[in-house]
Amino acid sequence: MNNEVNESESNNPESYSLKDYLILLRNNLVPVIIIIAAGIIVSVLYALSSVDIYKAESTLKLTKSGGSILQSPFLPDIQDYGSDRFISNEIEILRSYNLREKVAQALIDTIISYPDDSKFNLLFQDAPTFGKKDDQRDVQSLENITDLLSKVSIEQKRGLDIIIIGSESPSAFEAALIANTYANHYRMFNLQLNRDQLTFVKNFLYEQKENKRKELQEAEDLLRSFQEKGGVIALDAQASELIRQLSQFEAQKDAAKIELMASEEILTKLKNDLKDQDPKLADYLESVTSEAYLNALQKQISEFQILRDLAQTGVDKTVDVSIKVKEYEDRIKDLRKKLDEKIKVLKAGIYASSPEEVKELTRKIVDEELKSKSLRIAIEGLENIVNRYERRFNTLPKTSIDLARFQRNRESTEKLYVLLEEKYQEALINEQSQPGNVLIIDTAREPKYPSKPNRILIIIVGAVLGFGLAFAYVFVKNYFDNTIKTPEDIQKKNINVLAWIPEIEGLSVNGTNVSEFVIARFPDSIPSEAFRALRTRIHFSRPDVSSLKTILVTSPAPREGKTTIALNLAGSFAQTNKKTLLIDCDLRKPRVHHLFNARKTPGLIDYLFNNATLDEIVRHSEMQNLDYITSGTIPPNPAELLASHQLEEFITDMKKVYDMIIIDSPPVVAVTDSEILSRKVDGTVLVVSSELTEADMLKRAVELLRNDNAALIGTVLNNFSYKAGYASYYKYYYYYSPKKGEEVKE
Repeated sequence: MNNEVNESESNNPESYSLKDYLILLRNNLVPVIIIIAAGIIVSVLYALSSVDIYKAESTLKLTKSGGSILQSPFLPDIQDYGSDRFISNEIEILRSYNLREKVAQALIDTIISYPDDSKFNLLFQDAPTFGKKDDQRDVQSLENITDLLSKVSIEQKRGLDIIIIGSESPSAFEAALIANTYANHYRMFNLQLNRDQLTFVKNFLYEQKENKRKELQEAEDLLRSFQEKGGVIALDAQASELIRQLSQFEAQKDAAKIELMASEEILTKLKNDLKDQDPKLADYLESVTSEAYLNALQKQISEFQILRDLAQTGVDKTVDVSIKVKEYEDRIKDLRKKLDEKIKVLKAGIYASSPEEVKELTRKIVDEELKSKSLRIAIEGLENIVNRYERRFNTLPKTSIDLARFQRNRESTEKLYVLLEEKYQEALINEQSQPGNVLIIDTAREPKYPSKPNRILIIIVGAVLGFGLAFAYVFVKNYFDNTIKTPEDIQKKNINVLAWIPEIEGLSVNGTNVSEFVIARFPDSIPSEAFRALRTRIHFSRPDVSSLKTILVTSPAPREGKTTIALNLAGSFAQTNKKTLLIDCDLRKPRVHHLFNARKTPGLIDYLFNNATLDEIVRHSEMQNLDYITSGTIPPNPAELLASHQLEEFITDMKKVYDMIIIDSPPVVAVTDSEILSRKVDGTVLVVSSELTEADMLKRAVELLRNDNAALIGTVLNNFSYKAGYASYYKYYYYYSPKKGEEVKE
């Protein structure tokens, strides 16, 4: 066995296994149980004291309107400027302050006329107003109820056009009333809004349709009059095809102009509404939607759409129409994607800075602004293509140019009139047959059972938190705990471990607890086996056994059990028929005389001062071959006395009489006594107490002994709790240990 001790710690990072964690928990079992129990008790008390909360839900189905000029444009490709999140917009309307205020007023009107206010909780004040009877409570103010409604949950079912309005209250009746009132007022609000828009669109389309009907009648009269006067009555196929294409693009251009007129009228109305609330915001929106990059993207989309429409006419016979159209469609798709991304960023910035009450109005203005600009760009492009056809039209023969002009006017007006008639009928049907896009498919009912609190879940969460806090306590405590606990903790510092002595507990003789001199009184116990193992390892620590006759036993700090170790170590040597002497050189707090129930004097100090003879200080113990010397009278200068030449001569004389001499000394870090004695002995044993000795103290003790050139044999880990998860150190525990409650006989 290597006699030299290297106290340097290993550079390898310390790691813990599952077994180590289980040991930590077992060693802190009592606080762990207390913390977990506290968590469970608190959660149970909270669960039992919590007020029952009922949740009622109304279910709505939203349908996006599709019959007006706003939602069904003449040129769907041109103003496809972004993808609105219809449901998200409606949810924002539901959460708006204005709607909540209307719902709050409706609730106040309802509960004032309701005879029994005991069914209400949230909508009434907690305590009656001064001067009123105890059973009379005041209704909450309009502002308070409006704020209260902000807690109503409004959620969309994933992937569906379904919105669920949920209300919670300690009263089941109140929860259902709030949810139903909210749903009904939103439906009425939406119905009114939809009818206003449809009525405007219907009237606008009717006016435009009637104008075009008159223009169509005039165009037909002119054409018929021209033919009756004897002009050309028919055109060739090429001219007819040219007129058909020209009239088609003219109809598209006129349709776009009509739609632009409608959009601008709506935009003007919306801007006026916004200016009444926030004039600066209206100007800001117009400037933001006029961004150059945005307009450039819209213009490119319009140009490629016109090129696509031209390609579909088959004018260019040298290319495949389907391939060319597909090429334009791909370009349009890419540009639309960029435009949508830009609009998304633009809207996000605008909505983030818009007040709650004008967010919906802001959204409509932004949409109409973008739509108007897109229509203007489309009209400009259509005018260019119409001009190109105009130039071709003007090249027709003079004999047929007049007929072509009349026929072109009639066809263009007719196509536009038919389109307007279709849109008008569509708007009329929408106004008459579709009252709104909100359908209440499930009204809220009074819930029979509360939705909150989930008492079982609360208790489970409390238990989990208790476990978490308990584990955190254990691991934090262990993190800051710098004490030595296991032999591995010492070995990781490259310090030799001679033996580990288990906790001495439960050993008694005739009902009296005797827990220190176990080697003599309980020779078959686990601690006795540990002391014999210590004796053996000390014996083989030197190649020359005869050179190790005096052993100093010390420890880094007090209360680490060095005296008990010294006593039982001496007893273990005595059991091998070696004449052994135990000397108490702990002149600070001597204890050897207590272990043998003897008087402290006369002792070692009395002999060194010639106040006693050798025969008077050497006493025989109950164990054969084991003698002991107590400390004697404590001197005022222990260190000087231990460093004296007389003590050195005394130890030399005792080595001639005894085979082994065990010396108990004070803690090495506290005083210098052990450092002095370590120079006078053949070897030193350092006692470390499990869960008491700090790692820094151990390191300091080893450094002190090394600096004094002490022959440090190794360390002994005392009070090692092998039952707390380290049973592998004593796999024969149940073989050697007496059963619980059984006395060990001498």
